[in-house]
Amino acid sequence: MPWKTKSPMDLRKEFCKRLATGERLTDLCREYGISRKTGSKFRRRFEEFGVTGLLDQSRAPKVIPHKTPPEVEALILAERRRHPTWGPRKLKDSLERRLERRAFPSATAIGGILSRNGLVQRRRKRRRYEPTPTTLRRATAPNDVWCIDYKGHFRLGDGTYCYPLTVTDQFSRYILGCEGMGAISDEEAREACQEIFRRYGLPNAMRSDNGIPFSSTGLRGLTKLSVMWLRLGIVLERIRPAHPEDNGQHERMHRTLKFETTRPSRTNLLQQQERFDEFVDEFNTARPHEALDMKRPVEVYTPSVRPLPATLPEPSYYEFDDVLRVNRGGQVYIPGIGQFTLSPVLGGEHVGIREEPDGRWLVSFCGLDLGYAGPNRKTFTSLSASPPPEALPT
Repeated sequence: MPWKTKSPMDLRKEFCKRLATGERLTDLCREYGISRKTGSKFRRRFEEFGVTGLLDQSRAPKVIPHKTPPEVEALILAERRRHPTWGPRKLKDSLERRLERRAFPSATAIGGILSRNGLVQRRRKRRRYEPTPTTLRRATAPNDVWCIDYKGHFRLGDGTYCYPLTVTDQFSRYILGCEGMGAISDEEAREACQEIFRRYGLPNAMRSDNGIPFSSTGLRGLTKLSVMWLRLGIVLERIRPAHPEDNGQHERMHRTLKFETTRPSRTNLLQQQERFDEFVDEFNTARPHEALDMKRPVEVYTPSVRPLPATLPEPSYYEFDDVLRVNRGGQVYIPGIGQFTLSPVLGGEHVGIREEPDGRWLVSFCGLDLGYAGPNRKTFTSLSASPPPEALPT
């Protein structure tokens, strides 16, 4: 026959029954090895609630002084539903500004509220990217570097495709333009850039990837668009092929743009552009940015002091350079040397040539060295791309 063991609940029942028969509390407490306070507690609970009063009670505090009030939780949840891509820090900053700096829970506490209410989507853990030095400059003020790119195309409700062209200021994260287009077009990209230049002035450098219409497989990657930039005195910057992280700030904006404006997409291009405009206004004026110490981009960005000229200025060259015009076919004739093919995108433009000590002729356009012509063979040797002299690791 197995030994009969007694649980704490059995001992409590036995203790209370013996008290009920008239045994002294002090003697029973000494026998059961408990204090008079504990014994009195069990007697009181047994008299009030019966056997159920002897069960273990919750140790949770009845009052939590720092617990977030329900009305504050409701405000946080409503703000999150208004801005489903905003994290705890952005929500906290936005609410405190709108409600006259009223003290809100910490970002950690807000994150817990979102998680408890199913408003946090767990992300798959990814291997951290180890950054490597690039040949791209670091922006230290507004308009130092603008970033331009086409966000991936998507289908609209009417079956057509939309290709958003976006331009941002790298330093302030300010979105300068977001234009929905029906196709990738060099001409439309130039028109969009000119409109942005009229509104905000000119940047010092323009950063892009290596795709059309920003770059090409031709001479120094030039396109009609990049030729226009050079004539305006804008330095060309291109990220490494297959390395979108070199333009990571712009790509991060694209992720938010996609989430908030394309799910679902609108019926046609006009309606989709209205949604883009709403997103740009909120991103620039209402959405706090952690990299800006929770400031809004509009609080950091200032327009450029370099206005867009009424007409494209002609390239200027050193006094000892000869200036030659490229014909419509992209060819240039150097007297005494011969005719050389440069690129059709330079058709009608003026290039500078300079004789080198070894007899070759250096051909340049708007400060960009293109390559060498001559002297013995009637060929043109293109130069490979090189970083600007002020380039810094990012």
